[in-house]
Amino acid sequence: MTSHGSRLFLRTLQSTLHRPTNPTKPLYTILTPRRTMASAMTKRLEGKTIVITGASSGIGWSTAKEFARTAPKNLKLVLTARREDKVKQLAEEIKKEVGGGVQCLPFKIDISKADEVRSFVSRLPKEFQEIDVLVNNAGLVKGVDKVGDIKEEDIHSMIDTNVLGLINMTQAVLQVMKKRGESGQGDIINIGSIAGREGYPGGAIYCASKAAVRTFTEAMRKEFIASRIRIIEIDPGQVETEFSLVRFYGDKEKADNVYKGVTPLTGEDIAEMIVFAAGRPENVVVADMLVFPNHQASAQVMHRKS
Repeated sequence: MTSHGSRLFLRTLQSTLHRPTNPTKPLYTILTPRRTMASAMTKRLEGKTIVITGASSGIGWSTAKEFARTAPKNLKLVLTARREDKVKQLAEEIKKEVGGGVQCLPFKIDISKADEVRSFVSRLPKEFQEIDVLVNNAGLVKGVDKVGDIKEEDIHSMIDTNVLGLINMTQAVLQVMKKRGESGQGDIINIGSIAGREGYPGGAIYCASKAAVRTFTEAMRKEFIASRIRIIEIDPGQVETEFSLVRFYGDKEKADNVYKGVTPLTGEDIAEMIVFAAGRPENVVVADMLVFPNHQASAQVMHRKS
């Protein structure tokens, strides 16, 4: 092939590959695919063991799937929830979608029970005990009663799960992370809420529980500043999950009314944020993230279409 013919072929090839024409650039550099952000994130997550609490629905369910899709060739997922049948179903769906590269362990646990959390790590199969990432997602809200009329069982349910459950699970998993050399290594990702930044009527206990998560997270981040353990908090605004259904004790009509005239976030939206945070380079900490749907500006300031 003549020199002119070589350049013509090269320009045609570059055009096909949508690359800028540069006849002096070696052919091998043109044919070498660029490393995208997604592929780099996959490399960082490969081989990790990830624990997700509250994986039976909503954000937890979506987060498990997003991790599996991001690192489908080599990942371990511990899917925890009170509803064992649901996490077993999730494990089956993940295997069907991405294959055997992602090992899923459905694990029944009620994080509001301190004794169950205390023995959590020791009850895992040995190959799942080296936990790299903990996603503290499990949480709930019960009722809209105002202070003075709040049911005692609802108070205990929210505090025991949202606060004590998260703290106890964190303490259990940190014992694993701190053993990795002098400074330890791992990610603690706490799912908070806009309610932890701004109290609102009818949500006093839930808001207080999420405010506790926020200050606990801030204190822990300062305590581990000399380590390689990253402390991350992601605070969603309005997300459509089973959240409102639980709040209204299973009344679907009341739950549906919460989302009338708006387009709330989905579990998938928050799952993407969680996986993004876990997939950053080691020196990058997504310390604090507040995520709203477009119609929301605060806990109670929302634009609803009539």
